[in-house]
Parts: sequence; C-alpha cells; structure tokens
Amino acid sequence: MKVFFFTLVIAAAMITLGVLVTGILAMARGGAFNSKQSNRLMRLRVIAQLVALVLFAIAMMVKE
Repeated sequence: MKVFFFTLVIAAAMITLGVLVTGILAMARGGAFNSKQSNRLMRLRVIAQLVALVLFAIAMMVKE
C-alpha cells in the first residue's frame, strides 16, 4: 500500500511540474494564451501541489 501512495505522489509531482512549466513558458511568450490562461494555470498548479502534499502525508502515515 505504501508503494501505491508513493507512486501517486510521484505522479502528482510530475503533473505539478508540467503545469508549472506550461505556465512559465506561457508567461515567457506572452500573447493571447498567456492573458487568457495564466491565472487558470497557476490555480491548477496550487491545486496539484495540494494533492501531492496530501498524498505524501497519507503515504507517511500508512504502515506496512
């Protein structure tokens, strides 16, 4: 069970990284995509980080 949660933590961290990189690249390019999607991407990043941290906390509490 512990391995399952650590796998979920890694997946959530990779999703967070993907959203972060997409947001940074959008800000660097500017334009219409950035003005329409930048706030949404950063909110999505915060949510993904929260999910990753909660999964990490659960993984730390699971005993095998």
